[in-house]
Amino acid sequence: MKRWIWKFACALRGVAVGMRGQNSFYVHVPAAIVACIMAAWLDLPLAEWLVVVLCITVVLSAELINSAIEHLARAVTREEHPEIRDALDIASGAVLVASIGASAVGVVLLVSHCS
Repeated sequence: MKRWIWKFACALRGVAVGMRGQNSFYVHVPAAIVACIMAAWLDLPLAEWLVVVLCITVVLSAELINSAIEHLARAVTREEHPEIRDALDIASGAVLVASIGASAVGVVLLVSHCS
């Protein structure tokens, strides 16, 4: 049981470290809160709530993975390296794709209930 508690403690520390200093979370977290408020206000059915939560989870997870790659890149070198730049740009692109997809899903779900 102590191992599981330790694993969860490390994971929660990872979330905190991953979010610290990342300006993107200042956009993602308020957007997630607004999406949840809108979903509650529109009284979305459970299945649609699950889709909203899944979209939020995917975007935040992508951002944490991006943060992990940034930390790893800084640990390897602080110098400009084309392969590291490409890896960082690809990770940022993954966050962008997840955010666009989540936004599209959110707009479709929320707008369909407003009309």
